[in-house]
Amino acid sequence: MADRPLEELDYRTLLEEASTPNMDLVAKNGENGLALTIPEGMPAGSDVANLSILGYDPRTYYTGRGPLEAASMGVELKEDDVAFRCNLITERDGRIADYSAGHISSVDARELIESLNERLGGDGARFYPGVSYRHLLVLDHGERAECTPPHDVVGEPVEAHLPRGEGSESLRRLIVKSREVLEGHPVNLRRASDGEDPANLIWLWGQGRVPLMDRLDKRYGLTGAIISAVDLVKGLGVYAGLRVVSVPGATGYFDTDYRAKAEYAIRCLRECDLVVVHVEAADEAGHIGSVEEKVRAIENFDRHIVCRVLDELPGFGEYRLLLLPDHPTPIALRTHTRDPVPFALYGADQRADHVRVYSERAAEDGLFGLVSGWRLMDLMVRGSSIVTIRKD
Repeated sequence: MADRPLEELDYRTLLEEASTPNMDLVAKNGENGLALTIPEGMPAGSDVANLSILGYDPRTYYTGRGPLEAASMGVELKEDDVAFRCNLITERDGRIADYSAGHISSVDARELIESLNERLGGDGARFYPGVSYRHLLVLDHGERAECTPPHDVVGEPVEAHLPRGEGSESLRRLIVKSREVLEGHPVNLRRASDGEDPANLIWLWGQGRVPLMDRLDKRYGLTGAIISAVDLVKGLGVYAGLRVVSVPGATGYFDTDYRAKAEYAIRCLRECDLVVVHVEAADEAGHIGSVEEKVRAIENFDRHIVCRVLDELPGFGEYRLLLLPDHPTPIALRTHTRDPVPFALYGADQRADHVRVYSERAAEDGLFGLVSGWRLMDLMVRGSSIVTIRKD
């Protein structure tokens, strides 16, 4: 939900434009700062950012997005396996027209992925269906190839962004051959007749091997859970030793059930020590460049999740709440950036600094200044001292 000032909003950000009384309360009664969740030189992905938020330095623990999604889907990887994120995308006139094939339904996508596995699987290649456009390919090779996330190159030529470098030949062949399987598939013929974007190409990216991570329950002696509709976030939870909680109505899109996520979070807090709640809608709005949808997503998060959790927290006695985005997805760019994100730490025993609202610019004047994102979990759980990268 973090963003940059927009001329059309009189140079306010989306957080400054939206009505967020509950997040403002957290900022006003807590300690604030900016967190750099994407270390220098690393890709500005949700995988790297959420790894930071869970308390792991990505420079040490990050291996790629694919194995995280595999863990969420219950796909066990052998030591030498390489897992790729496999998007179903729309290609039109040789260009990437839509990184999500019109946010294809999981039912339609499963049929397509199963057909791909029948036709292109084998010989060390296995396709696994996931949610909507997000799927998995596991190979016994290909880790060194350079791949580009499709949401970073929407509108650009397919040929210019196919995998390149060592081991890329087989990946390029799979992508090209996928068109033969998908274009005339009954699912796509029906979607075309209904005026929907066809899922006529796969896109491979985010590859990696199994990461070696020390579990949070061993590190802190706490039980924990994670709530998200996004496979990579769930997979991070698996590797971190958190219980993955499935919430009915959680879609990872604008229609997600915010209230249900809040209720399940409160239920989890009655059973364990630490709960991570992740909401994807603001990120999706950033990718399509919709100010209206992003403001709505931010306000829904504030009204239905932050408010509900704040109402319940006093009943738990001692508590701490850490509020932050994982990374910015600026409307003007429609992709992720490395910009630091605002965070607020609020609790029964927390002092307040002089920040009064929750926003990117307000957080600059917070007590903590600019910090490494992977240090925040330790700060929240242990109240440890934190190293400031820069404080103006």
